Amino acid sequence: MDTNTFKVRIARKAPAALDIVTLELAALDGSSLPPFSAGSHIDVEVRPGLLRQYSLCNDASEQHRYVIGVLRDPASRGGSVAVRDELQEGQEILISRPRNLFPLVPNVPRTLLLAGGIGVTPILCMAERLARTQADFSMHYCARSPERMAFREQIQNAAYADRVQLHFDDGADEQKLDLARVLQEQPEGTHLYVCGPGGFIDFVLGSARAAGWDEERIHYEFFSAKEIDTSEDESFEVQVASTGELFTIGAKENIVSVLAAGGVEISTSCEQGICGACITRVLEGEVDHRDQVLSDQERDNEGWFTPCCSRGAVGKRLVLDL
Repeated sequence: MDTNTFKVRIARKAPAALDIVTLELAALDGSSLPPFSAGSHIDVEVRPGLLRQYSLCNDASEQHRYVIGVLRDPASRGGSVAVRDELQEGQEILISRPRNLFPLVPNVPRTLLLAGGIGVTPILCMAERLARTQADFSMHYCARSPERMAFREQIQNAAYADRVQLHFDDGADEQKLDLARVLQEQPEGTHLYVCGPGGFIDFVLGSARAAGWDEERIHYEFFSAKEIDTSEDESFEVQVASTGELFTIGAKENIVSVLAAGGVEISTSCEQGICGACITRVLEGEVDHRDQVLSDQERDNEGWFTPCCSRGAVGKRLVLDL
C-alpha cells in the first residue's frame, strides 16, 4: 500500500445477502473522511501483507463513513474470506484514500447502469449520485436469486426505486434481463456503466458493441483479472530513463518485483492490472498490455501501461519514465 494511507475503525459489520457482508468504516476520532466520488474504490489491508480493493457503495455526499460490500468467495485469493471470517466490529484497519478509475461522465443526456452480483457496489453509489443531482438514468441489477442480491431492500425503498429493475437467474423468464431491448431503447448519447463478474461484463460489452455503441460511451470495471496464458512468455529488458539502469525481466518475473529488487520502487496495489495504482509511462518500446483498466487512448496515445502484469515485446526493451 502506498504512503497515502490511514487507519479507520469498523463501525459496523452486517450481512447484506447470502455470503455478502457490508463494512461501515469511520474515522478513529469521528471526524470527516477524505471525500470521494461515485465509482471510487479504496485499498484495504485485510491483514498484514494482504491488500484488496473494494468499491465504495454509499452516497458520496456522506462524509462520516465509507461503506463497502464483500462477497465471500472461497475460490478467491483469500481476501474476501478473511474479511468475512476475521474482521470484526470495533477493529482498526489500514486503508488508502479513495481513488476513482470508474468515474461518471458529467452532463450526459442519460445514463444506463448495469450491475451483476457484487458488482452493484460502485453502481449503487452512481445511482445515489445521479438521483441526488436529478440526472436521467435507469438501472438494471442482476443476481442469481433474491437471497443473493445485496442492498435489495435499500434499493426498493430508495427514492429512485422506480428507475431500477431487478432480475434473478432463478426467476421467471419474463423478468430476466433483455439486454438487446434495453440497449435499443436508450436515446442517442446515453452512457453505459457496467460492473460485475467477468462473464457478465463481457456479455454487456459485446452486446453494446454489436449494437453500434461508441467506445467512449461504454464504461466498465472488473473486480478480478482475466486468465492469461503465460506459457510462452520470454525475457525482455527494462531501462529506467532517469538513471539509465538496465534490468532483465525473466520469463517468470514481473517488472515491479525485478525493479524493486534493484532499488527502484513502483507503488502497487492489486498486482493484477485492475486498479491502476502502478500505471507508468513508457517512453520507448512495444508493450504487451495485460491490464483491464486502461483505455486504448491511454495505452496507445498517452503511453501508459501497468508494470505489475504487462510486459515488453520478446527480446525488446522498454524505456520507462522513472
